[in-house]
Amino acid sequence: MNGTYREMGRQYGGLMKDELLAEYAMITTELQSRGYTIDEIRSLVRDNEPFLPERIKEIYRGMAEVTGLTEDDAYVLYYGPILYLTTPYACSYLAVWDEYTVNGSVVVSRNWDTSDELEPFNQYYVLAVYNPTDGSNSVATFSPAAAAPETLMNSKGLYISDDASGQGISAPENRQEILAAFFGLMLDFSDLDGLDAGIRALRPSGTVIVDAAGVTGAYVYEVGLVETKQRTGDGVIAAANHFVDPFWTGIVPEPNSVIRYDNLLGQAEEAKGSIDGEKMVGIRDVAYEDGGATFTHTVFDGIPCSSNHQIVFVPADETLWFKVVDMTWQKVSLSPLFAE
Repeated sequence: MNGTYREMGRQYGGLMKDELLAEYAMITTELQSRGYTIDEIRSLVRDNEPFLPERIKEIYRGMAEVTGLTEDDAYVLYYGPILYLTTPYACSYLAVWDEYTVNGSVVVSRNWDTSDELEPFNQYYVLAVYNPTDGSNSVATFSPAAAAPETLMNSKGLYISDDASGQGISAPENRQEILAAFFGLMLDFSDLDGLDAGIRALRPSGTVIVDAAGVTGAYVYEVGLVETKQRTGDGVIAAANHFVDPFWTGIVPEPNSVIRYDNLLGQAEEAKGSIDGEKMVGIRDVAYEDGGATFTHTVFDGIPCSSNHQIVFVPADETLWFKVVDMTWQKVSLSPLFAE
């Protein structure tokens, strides 16, 4: 997509009209079965609209114009998985570079882990590339159609995603919508120093883990309500769903999170010196039950859970691998899709 944010929204809506309308019907039908009316569903998202930046709003205004949806309906798509999900989600992150990789380049990976409750969204996943004409960076996102993306990359080789912190702590006052903030960070920053400053300025509505990487390195940010701690490593760094930094005291992590975190570091050590994008795909294919971090309809506390989507990204050449659970990995070079 190319143009102003409104124009890109219109292009998105035109290209994906049938899918967007089907996804909207799926979301609203399910929520109505839970006792919500259409007006109540719209009010759920309307309350959050003031916290979305104007660039996001313009995209969804454009999308609404060509699909026949109202602007509120378009935001139902933006928040769709969040509205649909009734159980907590998790995630994991592994990045390697220097002596861990074949040529020293950074290789990034993540799983977005959640309950199989979100399986109806799997058919709507789309890789979307925004090429704005206002001088901002190009941004690639991977998510269900029109849903707020939690995995983003830009034309300068930067990467950002998030992991649940496992704490469930929320701010008492209004805060920015963090996934919309991620989109802005990718538009606005072109190197890790700038991205670092942007992440440190985040004031999300709850504690969260932010994963960031670029051509020169990779970081994990443990973001509290009032303080942010940056972690890195000697060629390898991982994250799951607990704060590792000893600054955060009195928080006992879930065993499942610690196991996945340790498994990822163990997989990286076993493959040290041989990791490239394809090797990282192999690491991400190792099941939790076999010493990895990936779920495929694995039952925890009676709830079937899966690594709903997975990403491997090499910032140096902007090569992306992506997978939705029960589907096959796909490989895409993002460079030709970016306008720059």
